[in-house]
Amino acid sequence: MRNGLMKAGLSAPISACMADRMVDRLSLGQLNKLTGLSKLEKRKPGDVSFSEFVRQTRALQDPEILGVVTSSGVICAVR
Repeated sequence: MRNGLMKAGLSAPISACMADRMVDRLSLGQLNKLTGLSKLEKRKPGDVSFSEFVRQTRALQDPEILGVVTSSGVICAVR
């Protein structure tokens, strides 16, 4: 999950923190949907802002994924 978030463009520290939280809160199917975001357009870690990642996540049209991604990102950014 961490590597997928980094391929999607999030920074390494944020990716690691978010991955730890998301694997405990989302189903395997939901995690696979998120991993699909990194396959659309591979970017270097740190190239994508958190707000841009949330926008991409919103396109998945899964309120639970969006809620977990948003809360995890906010908590991880504060740490």
